[in-house]
Amino acid sequence: MQKVNKFLPVSRPALSEETIEEVVKVLRSGWLATGPITQQFEGKLSEYFGGRTAMCFSSATAGLQAALMAIGVGEGDEVITTSMTFAATANVIALLRAKPVFVDIDRTTFNIDPQRILDACTSRTKAIMPVHYAGLPVDLDPIYEIAQRRNLRVIEDAAHAMGSAYKGKRIGTFGDIQVFSFHPIKNMTSGEGGCVVSNSPAEQRFLNLQRFHGIDRSIWDRFSKNASCYYDVVYPGSKSNMSDLQSILGIHQLKEVEQLNAKRRTLADRYRIAFADVVDKIVPQGIPSYDFVHSGHLFPICVADASSKDDLMSFLKENFIGTTPYYQPVHLFSYYRDTFGYKEGDLEHTEYVGKRIISIPLYPTLENYEQDYIIDTIKKFFR
Repeated sequence: MQKVNKFLPVSRPALSEETIEEVVKVLRSGWLATGPITQQFEGKLSEYFGGRTAMCFSSATAGLQAALMAIGVGEGDEVITTSMTFAATANVIALLRAKPVFVDIDRTTFNIDPQRILDACTSRTKAIMPVHYAGLPVDLDPIYEIAQRRNLRVIEDAAHAMGSAYKGKRIGTFGDIQVFSFHPIKNMTSGEGGCVVSNSPAEQRFLNLQRFHGIDRSIWDRFSKNASCYYDVVYPGSKSNMSDLQSILGIHQLKEVEQLNAKRRTLADRYRIAFADVVDKIVPQGIPSYDFVHSGHLFPICVADASSKDDLMSFLKENFIGTTPYYQPVHLFSYYRDTFGYKEGDLEHTEYVGKRIISIPLYPTLENYEQDYIIDTIKKFFR
């Protein structure tokens, strides 16, 4: 086996030389803030999402919070979501003084279990926020059926799902609201950033105001030639706009994302085949019965013996292999325990998976010999 003499991280962005050259051009242009390149990026994203409007934000977190505000979530409301996610999913709900209501996951797929959502609904429930964990689409049909029956909104946390598809339809091309992330660890990046995809012109207007101080005209409209620099503030908005410097990265990454995702899926298939003979030791994310396309964002595995998880992570680190416990259940963090009264034992399957799960390296530039080294090292640990 070919020797590996460098650290293999959990993720690494894939940036072409053409992309880097285009970033330099923007740097030299003198216009780095939100401008024509960001408008161009939003247009290309809208094309990618089947003509639906895509609005860029400085992060997916900012997009999630703005989307919740746009549908009217506020103090005393409840939003149903999963605890098997990054803290941002729940934090944006709590920041609006609403309550995140955590529903248990399917132990096989690690996604929220739609069959448990209806029982979690109350008169205060305003929305459902499923997470497409690791890039595996949630079973959306039953979630939208519940939302329609209870007159609820659905905001899909699609941070992992750029390029994922459900029953033949790309995530973001249908449904209510989807929020994507372009963080460097994600399938495509703009350095930092994200976008909100929606259908409602009224909500899009709110999102536009929220992301830049509630000003009724864009900075590009105010500072271009022959434009008036005066403006009105029609809402006390925040500041979470995306810059042209970020957007040029995004434009080129968007062109490559399908190719990059295909490489991710190939690597994920190699992992699955390689680990087929140690399923009594480690179990990858399960395959649902419905038709889907996985984005290949992460490759999570569950260690059968929870007591060996930390030892495995330490062993891999000693052998130059990065891992991370994606994710620690959010409901067990001190803020959520202290504020909402969540405790160990509330979510059986989430806690079972949380004690066992780690993500191992998966990114398009991971070479086969490097992946073989990772596989061999993991098997060596269990031997």
